[in-house]
Amino acid sequence: IVYAMRCGFYGGNPLKMVQEDFPVLKPTFFPSVPRLYNRIYGLIKSRIEGLTGCRKWLATKALDTKMRNLKATGQVTHGCFDKLVFNKMRALLGGNIRLMSTGSAPISGEVVDFIKVCFCCPFVEGYGLTESSAASFSQIPGDMTSGNIGGPVANVKLRLRDIPEMNYHSTSSPPQGEILLWGTSVMEGYFKNEEKTKEAFLGDWFLTGDVGEVADNGSVRIIDRAK
Repeated sequence: IVYAMRCGFYGGNPLKMVQEDFPVLKPTFFPSVPRLYNRIYGLIKSRIEGLTGCRKWLATKALDTKMRNLKATGQVTHGCFDKLVFNKMRALLGGNIRLMSTGSAPISGEVVDFIKVCFCCPFVEGYGLTESSAASFSQIPGDMTSGNIGGPVANVKLRLRDIPEMNYHSTSSPPQGEILLWGTSVMEGYFKNEEKTKEAFLGDWFLTGDVGEVADNGSVRIIDRAK
């Protein structure tokens, strides 16, 4: 809305979203939860498996080729196969998709890569909590890796807390530990609940309860729960 974009809301029935809502809304940016992406993944997989003869061979060949290209170069488009195969898949979501994103729960790298090649667009993974005003970590659109949540957003700082009893240490290679957050978007405390607030903070740092691993490029991968 701030950037004069139109916002659309689905009709409330996730089972009818693909058939009824997407053809009307034709979104260019689509943020959603892993559960819906898993449903889209299953829908497309079942349609491919239901094909026969040359059509099934072409769809399988196109998918395999684009998956290999994604792994090798990060490329999510293909001059030939997009026209023959994947434009039909893009039509499931209205045909205008340019960027997709997710958060709120884990999603497998297999599903993310599949979505990228089928809809020919970047897919951004992120991480956030109610206590941190939603997004605290995010990949950038040009990052074609999967299975990580990117790095901290501009107003958030990250710290790892050692958990010796779980064998997670910030001095390990790669560094591992409980994710602690500090920033202007992190809450000051729980409303009228000082005891819970004290339990949730280590000094000024909020304890997320999630265990992360930091890669050489600064991206973070959630690997466990600390509590």
